[in-house]
Amino acid sequence: MCFQPFCKLVGKTTLIEVMETICKGWFSDVNERMWPGQAISLQVDEVLFHEKSDYQDVMVMKTKSYGNVLALDGAIQATEKDEFAYQEMCTFLPLNSHPNPEKVLVIGGGDGGVVREVVKHPKVKRVVLCEIDQMVIDVCKKHMPSMAVGFSHPNLEVNVGDGFKYMQEHTNEFDVIITDSSDPENSEGPAPAACLFQAEYYKLIKNTLREGGIACSQGETIWYDLELISELKKACKEIFPVVDYAYVSIPTYIGGQIGFILNSLNKETNFRKPITRFTDEECEKMNLKYYYPEIHEAAFCLPRFARKALS
Repeated sequence: MCFQPFCKLVGKTTLIEVMETICKGWFSDVNERMWPGQAISLQVDEVLFHEKSDYQDVMVMKTKSYGNVLALDGAIQATEKDEFAYQEMCTFLPLNSHPNPEKVLVIGGGDGGVVREVVKHPKVKRVVLCEIDQMVIDVCKKHMPSMAVGFSHPNLEVNVGDGFKYMQEHTNEFDVIITDSSDPENSEGPAPAACLFQAEYYKLIKNTLREGGIACSQGETIWYDLELISELKKACKEIFPVVDYAYVSIPTYIGGQIGFILNSLNKETNFRKPITRFTDEECEKMNLKYYYPEIHEAAFCLPRFARKALS
């Protein structure tokens, strides 16, 4: 039996739940359906929060090497040490490919990281966040404040509820839509985010975008999800005139990498050549740690096996 007596149990968390998740002081991100036979493990100093919301299991841990870590349904979503890589690329790949991204919709992203980056962009005037799980927002405000800082921005509107319903009620309204989702499957089967990887969702995105609008969605990893990415890219090409795939290096996602599906209603869009090019001084002023114009372009340079599969 696994047990770590130093864990601080909070709220409705039971000792049995913690023991099932953390073994001998190590948390392991295990998903036998999406990455069988392997896991990412982090050494845990303390469990800060662990409860089940109406939608998912929510846990925050203080770890030895990565600071506070958010896990949903047992899968790592963000760590204080490396989250900036994902947030910055998820945000500025689409925003800097659009000539005037004034109004932005974020679906998911309840940790606040994407919002924190979106509000930095000089052309953005309004941001709407749709997060279905209020618990994720509340927990991240308390335990991941460096990410949740974006929630205090005056240009942000937060809607707690179903993003599908919100988009159905707001057609032709947004310049850019960013979907910051978890994986489509957990170890037990389809996850709450599964619907965000379907063609119907991208059709809804298309209807919610303004003319020439751009969308960016979490697109899984080339190391384990090439078939899923390939099928999703094919589906998107039936909906959008321009579709591309980029990726970012991040150590606490399986394979050390996560990708993005990028779609544009403007047939002239070239995601590989950003329209807005931040100077080094601008990057420094915005406290960007990963993103800059050259890495924007490099993000589309895939290894040969992936380029062949996705061409």
